[in-house]
Amino acid sequence: AVSLLYCKQCRLSQTLPDEFALTKIEESDIKDDSGKEPITEDDADPEDLEVFYPTHQWQTLRPGQAVPAGSHVRLNLQTGEREAKLPDGENGKSDTRDERRRKRLGKVDVDSNSFTSQELKKALAKMKESEKAERKVRKQFPVRKKFRPIEQLKEEFEKLNVKMETDYEIMVKLISKFNSSASTLDEKVAALYDLEYYVHQVDNAKDFLSMGGLQLVIEGLNSTEAALKENAAFVLGAALSSNPKVQIESIEGGALQKLLVILATDQPLAVKKKALFALSSMLRHFPYAQQQFLKLGGLQVLRSLFRQKGMETLYVRVVTLLYDLIMEKEELLSCEEKIQQYRQVKLVPAVVEQDWCVVVSNLLATPEHDTREKVLKTVGVLMAFCKERYRGDQALSTTLSLLRSEYEELAAEEQREGDKDGYFQELLGSVNTIIQELR
Repeated sequence: AVSLLYCKQCRLSQTLPDEFALTKIEESDIKDDSGKEPITEDDADPEDLEVFYPTHQWQTLRPGQAVPAGSHVRLNLQTGEREAKLPDGENGKSDTRDERRRKRLGKVDVDSNSFTSQELKKALAKMKESEKAERKVRKQFPVRKKFRPIEQLKEEFEKLNVKMETDYEIMVKLISKFNSSASTLDEKVAALYDLEYYVHQVDNAKDFLSMGGLQLVIEGLNSTEAALKENAAFVLGAALSSNPKVQIESIEGGALQKLLVILATDQPLAVKKKALFALSSMLRHFPYAQQQFLKLGGLQVLRSLFRQKGMETLYVRVVTLLYDLIMEKEELLSCEEKIQQYRQVKLVPAVVEQDWCVVVSNLLATPEHDTREKVLKTVGVLMAFCKERYRGDQALSTTLSLLRSEYEELAAEEQREGDKDGYFQELLGSVNTIIQELR
């Protein structure tokens, strides 16, 4: 048999007669009947190709088979068929390492020069069949079922095209609703609830003042409806927070007196809680209001809460307020005008005179650690004025001893867990400091 070995992309036309010459297939040779170029196997999915697995013996290549890279390919001139085999290694041995690598990587020779036009036409036909199958699947899931009609979308967008309102405009509407005689109790409460959200912002609170809303809310503190009083105090407290202009207008508008009346009379706990919140917002960092608070007997009103049943949740709030008022005066470092104003506030003498020392220290018996923490801080602040009173208080001495034992155990447990400066260690330090000062 006459055969001829050749490598890819080699021409043998120089050495063979014309009838046996091998020529490179030109692009014009692989066009189908319609004149269009079929998609070559360079563009095909390698998984769709039938791979030829060569051995060390010559094997006939069937149409459509892909030849692994590096294989020896020849055209048998006697049979006219293409044949391929693995290359021989050195000394006549096959290169098994390259063979294993080819099998592992699955390299495929998809050079268009390795295939005839007939083979490429078959590959193109196979791709067309695949496209038809995909179209059939798409027809089973119409696009119309996945999306809503454009008319429906337009209608929904028109509904969403609402007019955007500023905070000022919203507050005007809420105040009007609250002040309207046609509004129900629930509508008025809802208006106050929404107003509280807006007046937290300082500029909104100033606008709230300029549009007359503040005075309406202050008048709402006189309402016979508990829900209105509660929410009016809530809005007032939010507007007063860190807003000196609103603080001044509120105390001039009589808000302080009305809040003290709520705290001194029989009212639901929720109402008193919001009234205490508003009172705290008014007094903080406002020495003139603190002075008026003392003149109106505000400390006695707060102390009366400790004698009322069901007001236990207010105790720690009152103690925290006292602590803050004392500390803000102690922390004044500059501003001579402020110092002069605070000098007129005789808060500490009133606290000692009304025996707040004992009222505060008695709260150390509560089981909540958070409450104890706040009370310990307040006792520490009052120590400079109440030391003699505390030294003679046997109940306080017993309570402090129990607290020290409890927090020693809790702090030791924290340290065993790796927390050397934990919460209970801090509380233990506060207890030890008070005990040390009372010796």
